[in-house]
Amino acid sequence: MIREEVSVSTRTLQWKCVESRADSKRRYYGRFILSPLMKGQADTIGIAMRRALLGEIEGTCITRAKSEKIPHEYSTIVGIEESVHEILINLKEIVLRSNLYGTRHASICVRGPGYVTAQDIISPPSVEIVDTTQHIASLTEPIDLCIGLQIERNHGYRMKIPKNSQDGSYFIDAVFMPVRNANHSIHSYGTGNEKQEILFLEIWTNGSLTPKEALHEASRNLIDLFIPFLHTEHTEEEDKIIEDNQNWVSLPFFSFHDGLAKLRKNKKEIALKFIFIDQSELPPRTYNCLKRSNIHTLLDLLNKSKEDLMKIEHFRVEDIKDILGILQKHFAIDLPKNKL
Repeated sequence: MIREEVSVSTRTLQWKCVESRADSKRRYYGRFILSPLMKGQADTIGIAMRRALLGEIEGTCITRAKSEKIPHEYSTIVGIEESVHEILINLKEIVLRSNLYGTRHASICVRGPGYVTAQDIISPPSVEIVDTTQHIASLTEPIDLCIGLQIERNHGYRMKIPKNSQDGSYFIDAVFMPVRNANHSIHSYGTGNEKQEILFLEIWTNGSLTPKEALHEASRNLIDLFIPFLHTEHTEEEDKIIEDNQNWVSLPFFSFHDGLAKLRKNKKEIALKFIFIDQSELPPRTYNCLKRSNIHTLLDLLNKSKEDLMKIEHFRVEDIKDILGILQKHFAIDLPKNKL
């Protein structure tokens, strides 16, 4: 175990590993700090990092097993202590490490009696078995156990296909996540405008990578997600929208006492297009129903009749009354009897 004193710099943003340990070959732990952060920043970073650690980092695992001698997933084989289902669960728990792309094939071919462990897996050079002592099966008689394996690298979790393959293949629930748990906590210090925060991150991995490696990879994945926003260029269509939007911006926010006269001008549809329903003081329930039905602007709303709105799931007569009241109050207009 490694422990370090927590030192906080008030000048530049710094991170440090304050605790690191390996409880076993398949359980690593690390605790990190990031400071000094302004109020609210620690929660923003902590939530994003936890999601990236658990969902964005790729891992390698066994996703399918094949044996022509296995009649059914829930069957038992004479001379093997475990059922086929238990063997598949044991294969699911095997921890692998690799940088492979696509799928690879491995195999197990052992003659009993004896114990079958992860060490008996014949894998390609690009795949490393983290813990060769992991148990797979116990052979109690002199029989042959031969199983073909499919290995994949991906991220997240994938449920197996709930059906048996005709060629003796059995899909295995794929847990690609090398990070098994991640938590964040916040320590605040200072007072008033000088208040700052320290972010603590705790990471547990399955041994296929260290918590520090997981933190680096999660950080790179988050950066990659935001890079496109740094390289945006306006298209002609976007420039046209911005130019049209200037006509809308010049209107005072909800000073629509003379709204009807303005909406009857040549640019009526442009004005309606850039007035969004979240500006209209609608009750949250009514607003959510409209958004789920892809009604985002006043123009979208006025393209719907009362009958159209009543067809929306969970929509009520009271919601129609709320909409009519808002339209009359702020825009001096009503819903059309028929679509525009």
